[in-house]
Amino acid sequence: MRVLTALTYYYPHWTGLTAFAQRIAEGLAARGHTITVVTSRYSSDLPEREAHNGVDIIRVPGWFRLSRGQVAPAFIPTIRRLLPAHDVVQVHTPMLETWQVGAAAHRAGLKLLMTHHGDLVMPASLPDRIVQTIVGYLLDRGADSADAISIYTRDYTEHSDFLRPRSQKVIPIYPPVIFPAADPAAAAVWRRELGIDGAPVVGFAGRFVEEKGFDYLLEAIPLIRAQLPGCKFVFAGETKVVYERFYQRCLPLIEANREHLVILGLITDPQRLANFYAMCDVFALPSRTDCFASVQVEAMLCGTPVVATDIPGAREVVKVTGMGLLVTPRDSRALAEGMLQVMNNREHYLRTRSEIADIFNYERAISDYERLLESMAR
Repeated sequence: MRVLTALTYYYPHWTGLTAFAQRIAEGLAARGHTITVVTSRYSSDLPEREAHNGVDIIRVPGWFRLSRGQVAPAFIPTIRRLLPAHDVVQVHTPMLETWQVGAAAHRAGLKLLMTHHGDLVMPASLPDRIVQTIVGYLLDRGADSADAISIYTRDYTEHSDFLRPRSQKVIPIYPPVIFPAADPAAAAVWRRELGIDGAPVVGFAGRFVEEKGFDYLLEAIPLIRAQLPGCKFVFAGETKVVYERFYQRCLPLIEANREHLVILGLITDPQRLANFYAMCDVFALPSRTDCFASVQVEAMLCGTPVVATDIPGAREVVKVTGMGLLVTPRDSRALAEGMLQVMNNREHYLRTRSEIADIFNYERAISDYERLLESMAR
């Protein structure tokens, strides 16, 4: 099978979307399929073409950034040129050019699988609302052109205004999760180096953007520390997000809690990230909206229970594993109470790594995508 994959950002870009897309591509390539990825050359120091872990990557120069996307005029001509040598097309959305890729694929006699990683949710500012309207219209057209749509959970589909009208062609597939086991000794050393040895530790991670709800966690810090005075809060992720100034808006809360916060920055090494999860007593996912959030599965694989907001899609992991607690979204007090409950009764929420890995099985996910794509291939 020859699969042509299109998405805005790919390796070495670092988000949950790109990580899942990369795992699908490399997992299929490892099974003998030919995978070509067309993506943006979002940085001039990236090669225009390279092979990585069996995947052929073609990067189209981006002229400029539009909110979270890239404007790359050569993107669709590149897709059209490559279509005759492939059997099926997969796009990862949100992506501006989805409907154009779908139209080109159908003209070439190919079917399109749209793998959706979450509805577009922009901040409330006027420029972001304009982007939401324009990109939302394009995504609607793209979804209409797709022959099938894969999504992480049925729960998210049933609560998505974007997906629900198209539910007859939506196929839920858990994302492929592959993650190293933590090194407890290294995690303990890291704790001592950070000066938090012996303290209760709350971890949180991701891009510092509004949808992740980190402001609710920052507001919850005094409430948690009133019960656990020594508690520390450790963040792994990017704070300088070029398309959103949410971190800057949160600076008053950050400064108010500065002595209790440890900001590690983005961690790209999987083993070091596993050790980060392992040194946390509980992991917080206070999202306003989140289709799935791979960080919570990664935390569980490293032995750390999760407190997540009870929102469509994101609540799936805690529900099916029992390794954590769901709390009312957008409620700092509910979040604080949930964190305290888990930390005070941690043993009750623990599950083994094998239990989590059996539910979120990498090989099973790749097999599901393989069967779906093969059923669509010419």
